[in-house]
Amino acid sequence: MTGTSRWKRRPKGATWGDWGPDDQLGRLNLLTPERVLTAREEIRLGEVYCLSLPLDYPGRNVLNPRRHPPVLEPTQGPDGAPRYNYPLQLDDPRHIDVGCDDRVHMTLQYSSQWDAFCHMGQMFDADADGVPEICFYNGFRGGEDIIGPVDYNPDGSQTPRPEAMGARKLGIETFAEKGVVGRGVMIDLERFFGREGRRLVTYEALMRVLQETGTVVEEGDLAFFYTGFADLLLEMGKDPDGPRLANSCAALDGRDDRLLQWITDSGVVALFADNYAVEQSPARPMPGERYANSPLHQHCLFKLGVPLGELWHLGDLARRLRELGRTRFFTTCQPLRLPGAVGSPASPVGIV
Repeated sequence: MTGTSRWKRRPKGATWGDWGPDDQLGRLNLLTPERVLTAREEIRLGEVYCLSLPLDYPGRNVLNPRRHPPVLEPTQGPDGAPRYNYPLQLDDPRHIDVGCDDRVHMTLQYSSQWDAFCHMGQMFDADADGVPEICFYNGFRGGEDIIGPVDYNPDGSQTPRPEAMGARKLGIETFAEKGVVGRGVMIDLERFFGREGRRLVTYEALMRVLQETGTVVEEGDLAFFYTGFADLLLEMGKDPDGPRLANSCAALDGRDDRLLQWITDSGVVALFADNYAVEQSPARPMPGERYANSPLHQHCLFKLGVPLGELWHLGDLARRLRELGRTRFFTTCQPLRLPGAVGSPASPVGIV
């Protein structure tokens, strides 16, 4: 590890520079051809499971007021006519075809989703000049590599930016271009903690689950945490009960330093869960004046280069694995190849 033109110091425990000064993949670098071939051995029955919710779930904007359901609508021709069940004979009486063509307006992280590394950064003094800067994984900078429509100034004012917004580095397309294929490991929290009441899963609790289920997580694995949260969303039929959801199912305790160290030591490539944020959100308050609001996000996205996936639909696969007495499966987990985006709908599948 050496410093780069972007940074002279990296956060304690970070992997910045470990895969080169300009790396944008983090631990996805561990998904080598050899590991993909090993993962293939988990395909024994040929059964395929969809691991994403319908994109119009959870319904309304209860889980996050900024995120709204997708709006599907037809495209329009030059004459303004909607191109849905459109008889092409209107353009040429010789044509017998009927066409449909549509578009969608959507929040990229409304339903089953990926977090890119530029989804969450930190105020951090990467150049060791005593002044914290907006930084993201591997020292890429806010305002330089990740461009928003405005710059937020220390006094709270905003300065508009003339450039097109988006992530010039660390965009979600880097994951898609890599191709996320490997061995998934299902960690069945719902089996032990149920759905009633919110359970914060500490390192010790996680170790008990792994030991009692015989679940082994190795370097290069993709870890899936099944809590039952997405099952509840489906049962609510796009009319989510916010208070009930806030007090249901398990979530990782991002304030547990031993749990964060396990993520570091395990060599896991990515964490996916069927709940809202993988970790409890918001996390428990901490003493002191400054601390991370989402500590597991900071540890994974900002420090380690470990992607996160949230609100994935894991119930069907998790229950099938229980029946089979298995915890591992083959998976492909592509995000959209949408340049500059900080997140993406997820379209993963698991195969047993």
